Amino acid sequence: MTGPKNKFSRGTSFFIVFVAYIVAILVGIYVARFFNYQNSLIDVAIADVAATVVIFIFSFLLSNSSMYDPYWSVIPIPIACYWMTINPDGNPTRQWIILLLVTFWGVRLTVNWIRGWPGLHHEDWRYVDLAQKNGKLYWLVSFSGIHLFPTVLVFGGMIPVWVGMASSQPLNLLDYLAIIITFGAVLIEWISDEQLKAFKGKVTEKGAFINSGLWAYSRHPNYFGEVSFWVGLFLFAVAISPQNYWSGIGALAMIILFVFISIPMMDERHKLTRNSYEEHMKKVSGLVPWWPKK
Repeated sequence: MTGPKNKFSRGTSFFIVFVAYIVAILVGIYVARFFNYQNSLIDVAIADVAATVVIFIFSFLLSNSSMYDPYWSVIPIPIACYWMTINPDGNPTRQWIILLLVTFWGVRLTVNWIRGWPGLHHEDWRYVDLAQKNGKLYWLVSFSGIHLFPTVLVFGGMIPVWVGMASSQPLNLLDYLAIIITFGAVLIEWISDEQLKAFKGKVTEKGAFINSGLWAYSRHPNYFGEVSFWVGLFLFAVAISPQNYWSGIGALAMIILFVFISIPMMDERHKLTRNSYEEHMKKVSGLVPWWPKK
């Protein structure tokens, strides 16, 4: 594989993606009902994997692993809705707050993807690079690393939502802190993405990179917002009981992913394609916004 070979228009591409995700969700529901472990965490995990397999099949048939890209932000919304509907005894205030926050995050991130995605003739540079490096083994790598691995990560990040939807306990101060962090995280992602989009629309110099706005204090403020979102969801579970600390495994995995994989990968690429980026790395924090070094 050397990249997508189709020439679908942007409109046709979105229609294909829409159909693929509807099919994936329906298959996920059917498979979960077929196995029916009567445990909403296990049932959703099975549905999640089944839906991922469907999207992978579309990726394979269309020779484009970017079919999976919106999965990260789309699937958590129906998962949160499902967990809310099956827990009529849960605290409705907490349930609605969590659902609205997940929906706000998911819709915002998906819209950002829609605005920047040119269609199925395009594929993420990271996938193309993996294809060139892995040859005939690429689709095994694609399924395990591009499709299944992120699904597992996001499902892990959603475990606190499962905990929060089931609890009938009243809100406390930690819940309010969780609201502030989670909502603030989405705003940080939103602002940083808008700043980046505006910069790309104005820049004419080849090799230039953004170092203004939030990007003056972090090389990847959008990643910081993403990590903070999952940490915020985790705080909802801890607010219910400190014994729910185990549900933070997903947020921890997100931190590890961005700190040790995503950021180094992006920085290495930028060092090759951006002027003086290596010097920029010495001055500006990689993830957590902080005052740059002089």
